[in-house]
Amino acid sequence: MYVRVIFSNFAHAFIYNVMNKNFTEYGGLNLSATCKEVQAAWDKNDVFKQSIETREGCPTFVFYEGPPSANGMPGIHHVMARSIKDLFLRYKTMKGFKVNRKAGWDTHGLPVELGVEKALGITKEDIGKTISVEEYNATCRKEVMKYTKEWEGLTQKMGYWIDMENPYITYENSYIESLWWLLQQLYKKGLLYKGYTIQPYSPAAGSGLSSHELNQPGCYRDVKDTTVTAQFKVKGQENLYLLAWTTTPWTLTSNTALCVGPNIDYVRYATQNPYTGQDIEVILAADLFDSYFKGQEKPTETFKGSTLEGMEYEPLIPFFTPMGDGAFRVILGDYVTTEDGTGIVHIAPTFGADDARVAKAAGIPPMQVLDKNGNLRPTVDLQGKYYLLEDLDADYVAKYVNVEAYAPYAGKFVKNAYDPTLPDKDETLDIALCMMLKQQGLAFKIEKHTHNYPHCWRTDKPVLYYPLDSWFIRSTACREQMVELNKTINWKPQSTGTGRFGKWLENLQDWNLSRSRYWGTPLPIWRTEDGKEEICIGSIAELMEEIEKAIAAGVMTENPYKNFKVGDYSAENYSVKNIDLHRPYVDNIVLVSKDGKPMYRETDLIDVWFDSGAMPYAQLHYPFENKEMIDGGTFFPADFINEGVDQTRGWFFTLHAISTMVKGSVAFKNVISNGLVLDKNGNKMSKRLGNSVDPFEAIEKYGADPVRWYMMTNSAPWDNLKFDREGVEEVSRKFFGTLYNTYSFFALYANVDGFDYSQDEVPMNERPEIDRWIISLLNSLIKEVDESLAAYEPTRAGRAIADFVSENLSNWYVRLNRKRYWAGEMTTDKLSAYQTLYTCLDTIARLMAPIAPFYADRLFCDLNQATGRSSEVSVHLTLFPTYNQDLIQPELEARMDIAQRITSLVLALRKKEGLKVRQPLSHIMIPSIDATTDAYIQSIKDIVMSEVNVKDIKLVDGSNGILVKRIKPDFKKLGPKCGKNMKQVAAALQNMEQAAIAQFEKEGQYTFAIEGQDIVVSTDDVTIFSEDIPGWSVANDGNITIALDITLTDELINEGIARELINRIQNIRKSSGLEITDRIQVSVSGNEAIEYAISQHKAYIASQVLAQNIVVTENLTNATEVDFDGVPVFILVEKI
Repeated sequence: MYVRVIFSNFAHAFIYNVMNKNFTEYGGLNLSATCKEVQAAWDKNDVFKQSIETREGCPTFVFYEGPPSANGMPGIHHVMARSIKDLFLRYKTMKGFKVNRKAGWDTHGLPVELGVEKALGITKEDIGKTISVEEYNATCRKEVMKYTKEWEGLTQKMGYWIDMENPYITYENSYIESLWWLLQQLYKKGLLYKGYTIQPYSPAAGSGLSSHELNQPGCYRDVKDTTVTAQFKVKGQENLYLLAWTTTPWTLTSNTALCVGPNIDYVRYATQNPYTGQDIEVILAADLFDSYFKGQEKPTETFKGSTLEGMEYEPLIPFFTPMGDGAFRVILGDYVTTEDGTGIVHIAPTFGADDARVAKAAGIPPMQVLDKNGNLRPTVDLQGKYYLLEDLDADYVAKYVNVEAYAPYAGKFVKNAYDPTLPDKDETLDIALCMMLKQQGLAFKIEKHTHNYPHCWRTDKPVLYYPLDSWFIRSTACREQMVELNKTINWKPQSTGTGRFGKWLENLQDWNLSRSRYWGTPLPIWRTEDGKEEICIGSIAELMEEIEKAIAAGVMTENPYKNFKVGDYSAENYSVKNIDLHRPYVDNIVLVSKDGKPMYRETDLIDVWFDSGAMPYAQLHYPFENKEMIDGGTFFPADFINEGVDQTRGWFFTLHAISTMVKGSVAFKNVISNGLVLDKNGNKMSKRLGNSVDPFEAIEKYGADPVRWYMMTNSAPWDNLKFDREGVEEVSRKFFGTLYNTYSFFALYANVDGFDYSQDEVPMNERPEIDRWIISLLNSLIKEVDESLAAYEPTRAGRAIADFVSENLSNWYVRLNRKRYWAGEMTTDKLSAYQTLYTCLDTIARLMAPIAPFYADRLFCDLNQATGRSSEVSVHLTLFPTYNQDLIQPELEARMDIAQRITSLVLALRKKEGLKVRQPLSHIMIPSIDATTDAYIQSIKDIVMSEVNVKDIKLVDGSNGILVKRIKPDFKKLGPKCGKNMKQVAAALQNMEQAAIAQFEKEGQYTFAIEGQDIVVSTDDVTIFSEDIPGWSVANDGNITIALDITLTDELINEGIARELINRIQNIRKSSGLEITDRIQVSVSGNEAIEYAISQHKAYIASQVLAQNIVVTENLTNATEVDFDGVPVFILVEKI
């Protein structure tokens, strides 16, 4: 006997004996509470720290954390990515590796600045005017860490082990110093240069964008814009026009040329303007004639585009006069196509890279304006609107601007999205200009057109292609090396590495590094005003040295960083009270050139993606500290990284690019690019739509383990996950509930019998076959899970574990062996059952630990506290299980698989026929398959009969005609094989004799001779099924067919009633709180059928329910009423 002490904690009922040596029993499963309790144990025992310290001296597994930004709340998609990361880090730790995990914070860039501007109610233009740069950046520094506690809270609640006490932070001076060093390496290699080119620019963000930012998921969107085919009047011709089509009518004010394809055929056609009715002649590409004049006769005379070169035309919208000669003429360009438009391209050199290139080659001047500061600018300002007249140079306006024509349009935004006061549905500048052209008879066709257009990844506003003076990284110089190194990386999925990422590298462009912002890493380049001398600073020590030179030369009066001590790498020395490498402080530093000229810092910041891509080095303050960790390979490259698919051309690219250019090496060896987390209907989650999932609420409600398990097993991590709460609940019920019930069953009987694994191990060869089978399957599972996780296939691993627990351990092994635990004394057979089930549960705890860390630890500790078989306080400090090949018995597994398949078929037929499992049936017929399979069936006959409650299994000759099989062709599969002979093959299949079908099943294929042609059909091309026969129910599973005799005799019915009665009595025992060993007296009051069944099976019923006696009586008081197929029966159970 043992003493129970019951108390409540987080809705659990714990049961301990006074020696605390028995297995903990619970009153129910509460996974949310379990997580909290296990987390408290981790904190108490400092388990995370132990998991690293205990691996000291072991091989390292290098992991890089992609830094999130704490200026926004974490979402459910962060739980997805962090579950994947934590899974493999825990797995590798259990495999014996030392796994350091350093958290990080991404603290610079557009997300932070835009958030601050919104909070302060300002725009970029206000910075330096209504708020100083110093005040603005101080706000950014504070705002960027706004939700740090929420991120830390989610990290802990979901069980993601990462060092958040010592994170790398991208705004820290030590981090920036490493970035400067990396930039200097690129500068020394000639990979850093300045250029004035057309670049994607976001007016809403006030900054240029790199090509990888423009290629973030969702940046290119279908938009419906107003387009116009405009008429450009040819000089010297009365009514001759060149037709050019554009999707951006606002750029027509900057037109300075028209471009034709030199080898494209063009036609001249007399027609009328559709809006004014004016007689005109137009020139357009011959291949596009039908697009404008469908049903009309195309001119037979054509001419090559090369003959149009030099043709002059009148300005279409003469708001401005170019400040240069040679504009408004036709030029040639190889990039012109006849896919759409007119085959004549309108050229605005200031708003298109191709336009600028061909215009420059042909000597065409751009349309530029002169602002009041004397700078040449495009006609659109940096806010995305036509320049106001008052912002232009007065002399320029007087000489080059048609004020009367331009004034109504001055200050108008080129896209409504840029104007914070203008709704999208209001008239756009495009429409206004098109209406003007229409009235002037210069618009030939105005229509709405849907096309793909890029948007800013942070503002969701459309971008402009805009001339910018920017610094670039010449990444194209290392393109081939990046491509080759990428081939050595293990991408999951592989298609991302070869497709989305690989194709991106093959078409790589130079990296626009410049950002015209305030909060970020300053570009460490100082230049003279004439741009002839410059210096790229690579360290604070170098900067201090250059400042001293500047002071000596008289260009600076004092060193603003005089309190900083070069060589002192302490956090105190690098704090902002001694030095701040941000704006505006670095902007105030003036250096001196070799020729004694002042050098001023280039005001640009660098792309924030460079910050995060440099983290392998900067997190270690390389090369100033920890140099050996990078150069020696102990912390570079990463063995594994993981982030969402949106990082493919973001963090993944910048990691790869920087490491290739600086180190000639990959930055990571293995990468999982996980998919999006969508709502259950496959829609993007949005607070506005009300379909978003709060990760804190989900974890609080379900517990972290079910959420993590669902995310890892519902679909492969790289596929988009349709998050469905019902799916999480199903995981809780089917997997965790089943595992909990299996453990509870074990604990209940182990405590009764005092099992604590102190007994000698029962040799495997002395254990029953069923024990050896589950141990064999367990070792096969270990092998499969280990191989899957080693291959970064968590879904396959998780599903294998779940299948083992539900289908094999609980639904088969425990169910088949219940009576072994009920037996009285601790026999060798019973001990074998306990040891086998314990081994399975202990192994499952360790196998599932990387995916479901909380419940795995609870299960491990509950098992271990009673046996003391492990000295570790947590499953996460143990080693991952290793399989024993000697214990894997394929033949035994194959035999039991057949037993399970037959059982499933019979149970399905019972359900179909409405026959409860407790109702015995006569027998099953199974047609003979082959000698091996027949022998397997004979060996597992007793197991199946017991499970499906039938009296006999008969193997019959498949050709005896008892079971008739038919074949149904799969036309989709057979069609390509058979072609025109499909009907004849289908008829032949449907008319096959039973012997031929048996041969077909046995050999897996059959050859038909049709019209002199041999056509081979495999069993995969057809469905083979058995017809039902009177009194029987038939089903198939592959090559196994069963026929279930569903005829019920009086004897079978009576036995079924007895079994139902046993079930009812057992339920009453349980609800009455009786111990499993308590003896009882049973009294029953029912109808004649019940009484007769008891009289026939009294001893059997008594043995099953531990009844001393079973009495049939007419009147019972205090009895329990139960329903027997609509008939009330009264049962009284009394403890003896």
